[in-house]
Order: sequence, then C-alpha cells, then structure tokens
Amino acid sequence: MNDLVIVGAGGLGREVAWMVERINQVNPKWNLLGFIDDSEKLKGSIVNGYPVLGSTEWLNKNKFNNLFAVCAIGASKVRKAVVSRLENVKFATLIDPMALISDKVKIGEGSIICANSVLTVDITIGLHNIINIDCTIGHDAILQDFVTLYPSVNISGNTFIGECVEMGTGSQIIQGVKVGEDTIVGAGAVIVKDLPRKCTAVGVPAKPIKFSTL
Repeated sequence: MNDLVIVGAGGLGREVAWMVERINQVNPKWNLLGFIDDSEKLKGSIVNGYPVLGSTEWLNKNKFNNLFAVCAIGASKVRKAVVSRLENVKFATLIDPMALISDKVKIGEGSIICANSVLTVDITIGLHNIINIDCTIGHDAILQDFVTLYPSVNISGNTFIGECVEMGTGSQIIQGVKVGEDTIVGAGAVIVKDLPRKCTAVGVPAKPIKFSTL
C-alpha cells in the first residue's frame, strides 16, 4: 500500500477520506496518513479520525518513499495555488468505485472522480480536476487543468472546459460549447453558447454578469 495525504481538511477533504476508505474496501491501495492544511486552528487536531499532520511546508519537508498527495480543495484557483507550492510531490488519482468510466477516458494525475459520476468515451480530463458526485460527461469532451464540477453537473459531448473553470451544482452545458478559462458558472445555469474567459455566468440560458481582471 502507498502512503497518502489529503491536502485540505475541509468538507471536500473529509469526503475524499471517505472515498479512500471505499476504494480500500474494493482494492486495498492507500494508507491514509491524514490531512495537510495550512490553517493554524487545525494543526495537530483530529478530523474524522485522521490527524492534521501539518501545513504544506510539512509536506515539502517529509517526502518519503511511496508518499502520495491529493489536493481536495474545491475552489479551482486556490487549488492551483496550493499545488504550485508543493515541491516534487507525487500526486494520486482517486476514482470512486461507484464511478462509471470507460477505458477510452484519459485522466490526469491529481484528479478526483466521485461516486455516481459517468464518463463515457474519448474524454480528456486534465490535471487536478475535481468531478463531484453524480456528474455526467459526454463523448469527446475536454476538461483542462484544475476544473471543478460541483454535484450533479451535466456536460454534453464535444465540449471544451478551460482551465480553472468552476461549474456550480446542477449546471448543464449543451453539446459543442466552449467555456473560457477562470470562468465561474452559477448553480442551475444552462450553457447554450460559448462563454468567455474570466466571467461569472448565471441563469437559463447562462449569461455573463461580471468579469474578473485577476
């Protein structure tokens, strides 16, 4: 078994710890050592039975053989920033036993795919993506790095999702549409035409309501 730490001891981190337990019930693969979190309040505490070992600095100083990490932080830009601070860390890819994924899907390291999600064929998933519970992704879709799909997102075929996009709970995208990088899609939104980069889009159909300069 390989040692594993979860970066982020919040709600998603706790859910990922449960996923690891479920994975091990099917195929004992991970020895979950605990959490990594930069919050001083959590340092030395126990979260759902697992210790908070220390900060990302602790992880950079304690890279021993067969130690893997996975970043369980939902916010895409924050996740990207945290991963960028980790030095020469090996990243795990975690797939829930109840996810349905064809062998024609490419999944980048560091990604997390949760229970009851369905990924069909010829899909490309980038690095450090989080695909939450009950999501669907259709044929030939491309998700770049650090994409977050919150629960029950539906992505149709031949779509392109740019880096650091966050798609809110229950949002949907029709076939052949592109979403630009750093865009946030509100819960329940329906995307029927391309969305530009660095915007927040809401509604049915989804329309940009503001843009970010960062």
